[in-house]
Order: sequence, then structure tokens, then C-alpha cells
Amino acid sequence: MNKKNWIATTILVTSPVFIVLAIVLSVLYGAKDISALTVWQAITQFDANNVDHNIIRTSRLPRVIAALLVGAFLAVAGSVMQGITRNYLASPSIMGVNDGSAFVITLAMVFFPGLPNYQMILLSMVGSAIGAGLVFGFGSLIKGGLSPVRLAIIGTVIGTFLSSMASAVAMYFQVSQSVSVWYNAKIHTVNPDMLLLSIPFGLVGLILALSIAKSVTISSLGEDIAVNLGQRTKWVKVISILSVVCLTGTAVALVGKIAFVGLVIPHITRFIVGVDYRFVIPCSAVIGAVFLAFCDIISRFINFPFETPVGVVTAIIGVPFFLYLIRTRGGEQRA
Repeated sequence: MNKKNWIATTILVTSPVFIVLAIVLSVLYGAKDISALTVWQAITQFDANNVDHNIIRTSRLPRVIAALLVGAFLAVAGSVMQGITRNYLASPSIMGVNDGSAFVITLAMVFFPGLPNYQMILLSMVGSAIGAGLVFGFGSLIKGGLSPVRLAIIGTVIGTFLSSMASAVAMYFQVSQSVSVWYNAKIHTVNPDMLLLSIPFGLVGLILALSIAKSVTISSLGEDIAVNLGQRTKWVKVISILSVVCLTGTAVALVGKIAFVGLVIPHITRFIVGVDYRFVIPCSAVIGAVFLAFCDIISRFINFPFETPVGVVTAIIGVPFFLYLIRTRGGEQRA
């Protein structure tokens, strides 16, 4: 086992420590200070009449679990997209996947109010597929449109268009306030019922991603090499799309749009563990989960005691990283 594989194994083995640390810090700290003893009692001896116990059970625990899940989902989706397309700028937030989900959810809230949670998740997945299809469809019609920078520009334009259309529809039907939470990550108001329902959908996406991890590694070497090695590239792409749609659609339905997790984390993970996606995908899930959980904790103290959207924290990290990638990598496909 080489050095990179040892590092990857170490990350996976020690991941429970960092996940537990994120959960403990997230539950302990917020607008209201709660002691560790109270947290323990809320878990082991829950008292429905105790305000602190209710805050922990109905708000802080669901919040950190949602942050961990969404961070993992978006990071894995970004890893799969970058590996399959060989585009170092590919991510759900840049390629229109997030915006497609939020757009369809907006239409559902306007024209089909009161839909069950599972239908909202399914519609969010449909929106993910529509957003990605529009971006890559337009990219394939334009000369050089599938290059990283041009595809990022197309994704930004399509995403802005979908967001604008959703805002126009929401304003016309006077549901802007309800819709706004999908465009400003709502981890702090996550619905516990939606959280439980989202887990199986997200697991399907993770299982699909892990099932093609070896194939993604081969695809990242180039289409010709993959074909010469006997890989059924069309099936790999189909499964990849299904994985990304499941993961992104579930994440957006659960907490709304969160940008840059799917862009930054895969790059960091490949730098640490190498380019073998059998390690990149699970390590991206762990690093993405812990990353977003800590971003959520930081967001509570930026304008304390008021909440700052977690997307602000991810953008502070992600925007410079995005500009760095464009400056250092230019418009070339990843080798």
C-alpha cells in the first residue's frame, strides 16, 4: 500500500472522531449556551417540558446531522462530476444542478402546494437532471463549450436564468418568502421528518457512486483510454448522472442551495489521497461532511447572536479557490 493509500485509510479510520467532535461542538454552541450535562440528559433522559432539551432534540441535533449528510452528498457529487467529465471546475453549484433543483421546487411550491416530503425530494432530483442537461446540452452546441472555463460560464448563465425565473414566479404568486429559504441554505431550520426521509435517497446516490469508483478512475484518464481498457463508458456515465442527481437533489430538498462544497472538497481530497476514486469518493464524503458541519458552526458566530447563512462561509472559502483554479489551470481539460 503506497503513502496516499495509507493516508486515505487513516482518514476513513479516524473519521468517526472528527464526526463526533463536530456533533459535540455543534450541539454545545449556539445563540444559547447549553452545558454538556444538559446535552447528555436531553439524549438519555428527555424532558418534553425542558426548553433546552427541546432545542437539542428538535434543532441542534437535526441541524448537525443535516450538515454532515449534505456536506457528504455534495462533496461526492462533485467528485463524480469532476472524475467523469475530467473538468476540474465541475460541481453541482457551478453546473446548474443546484439551480435546477431549486427551480423545480419553486414551481412545485407554487402550483402543487402541500406535496409530501418524498415527492419534493423526487422533484428536486428531476430539477437536478434538468439543470445539468441544459448546461451540458448548451455546452455541446457551442464550439469549445465543454472546456472547463466555458462550461463554468454556461453553468453560471443557466443557473442565473433559472434562479431569476424562479424569483419571478415566486413574486408573481406572492410566495417569495417561502421560496427564499431554498436559495439561502436553511440548515438552521431543517425539517426532522424531511431529514429522516432524505437518508435513504442519499444512500442510494452514495452506493451508486461507490459502485463505479474504479470506473471513474479509469474515465478520469480520458475517453480513449477507458474504451481501450474495455470500459462501457455509456453505462458508467448513466450511473454517474443518476448518482449526482440523487445526491444533489436530496441535498437541495433538505436544506436548499449550498455552493462550493462540491468544487473545493474533491480537489482537497485528491491532493491528499491521490487520484484513485476508490479512495477519493469515500474520503470526499468524510471531509465534505466535517467541512460543512464546521462551516455551520462558524456561521453562528460571524454575527453573533444572529444566524449567518452557512453559504456565506462556504463562499468565503470557495470563491478564492474558484479564482485560483481558473488562474492556475486556465481553460484546459484535466489530463
